[in-house]
Amino acid sequence: MAVAWSGMRGVSAEPGYVVMQPTTLCNLACDYCYLPFRRENRKMPVAVAEAVAAGVAGFARTGRFSVVWHGGEPLAAGREHLAALFAPFGAGVEHHVQTNATLIDDDWCEFFTEHDVRVSVSVDGPRRRNGDRVDRGGKPAYDLIIRGIDRLRAHGIPFSTLCVVGDPGPGVATELYEYFLGLGCEVLGINVEELEGVNTRLNQHDPAAVSAFWAELVGAWRRDPRIHLREVEWSLRYAAAVLDGSADELLPRRHDPIPTIAHDGSVVLLSPELAGFHDPRYGDFTSGNVLTTPLPEILAGATGTPWIQEFLRGVEACRSACPYFGFCGGAHAANRYFEHGRFDVTETNHCRNSKIRLLEGVLDHARDHEATAV
Repeated sequence: MAVAWSGMRGVSAEPGYVVMQPTTLCNLACDYCYLPFRRENRKMPVAVAEAVAAGVAGFARTGRFSVVWHGGEPLAAGREHLAALFAPFGAGVEHHVQTNATLIDDDWCEFFTEHDVRVSVSVDGPRRRNGDRVDRGGKPAYDLIIRGIDRLRAHGIPFSTLCVVGDPGPGVATELYEYFLGLGCEVLGINVEELEGVNTRLNQHDPAAVSAFWAELVGAWRRDPRIHLREVEWSLRYAAAVLDGSADELLPRRHDPIPTIAHDGSVVLLSPELAGFHDPRYGDFTSGNVLTTPLPEILAGATGTPWIQEFLRGVEACRSACPYFGFCGGAHAANRYFEHGRFDVTETNHCRNSKIRLLEGVLDHARDHEATAV
C-alpha cells in the first residue's frame, strides 16, 4: 500500500520563479527541440516585462525570487532589448539565462557581469555527443558552444550546464561526468531526452540500462564530487529522509505554478513546454495574459483552469497508486500530455527514465558499494 503523502496538493498561488520568453527565435535547429516557433523572431514587448515585474514585486520582497529567461535562444533578443526587459525588475530579483552559448562574446560577458546574471549552458557532452545540436544549415554547433564557454571562463563567470542524454547506457555516464569536470561548470543537470512538443522521437529505453546509467553517474560523482549534480543530490537527500522517517516533509505542500510568460504576455502554468501548443479540448493552455490581468490574479485562479483540474486528478491517481510519489510528487504535466494526449494519466516514460530508474540507480549503487566495502 502506498504511503499517504501529504505534499503536492493543489497549485500554489505564490511561485518560486517565473520563466520569461524574450524571443521565440533560436539560431540553432536541435533535433530534439520541443519549441514550435523557433524560426520566428517574435520579441517580447517591454510592456510585458513591466506587467510581470509589477506582479512579482510582492513575491520578491518575501525572499529570493528568480526570473529565468528562456527561449528560443534568449541572447537572440539582443543585449539592448534584453536590458530593456530586465529594467522593470527590482533589486530583489535574480536573473537567470538558459543559453546555447553560441552567441556569447566579450560584450555578452560584460552584460552578464553588469546585470549579475546566472548563466546556464545547454551542451550534451564531448563533440561526438552533440550531433543533435546543429545550426539551421545542419552544421554542428559544438565549436560555437565551446567558444562561448571559453569566453565565460576567460571573464571568470561561473556557469551551470544542462545535458540531454539520448542513449543512457554503459560507459556514457562516466564519460559525461569526466567531460563536465574538465569543462569547469559548477552545476550539472541531466535530462534523459523527452518526447514533448514538436519532438516526437520515442524515449523508451531498456529499464536495466537506464538504472545502470544513473548508478554509474553516482559512482563517477562520488569519486570526484566537485560538481553539484542536481538529480543525484536530490535522490540522496530523499533516500536519507526515508531512512530517518522525514521523507514526507521534503515535498512542497503544493505544486509551484511555474508561470511561463510567452513573448505576447500569455501565461502557461506548470509546464513551460506547453506554451505555443493548442488542444481541441482545452485550447492554447493559457490561464490569462499579464497585459490584461495581473499575474497574482491569474495565479489565484489557477485551479479553475480545466486542463489543470485534469492534471490534479492525475496527481491524486499517482498519490494513491505509485510508491515513488514521495520522490517525484506526481509527474510533469507536459510529459503526461505529449506522451498520452491528456493529463489525468499516471506513469510516463519520463517517470520511468528520470524518476523511477534514477532512484533505483542510486540505490543500486549504494548496495554495490556496501557489498564491496564488506
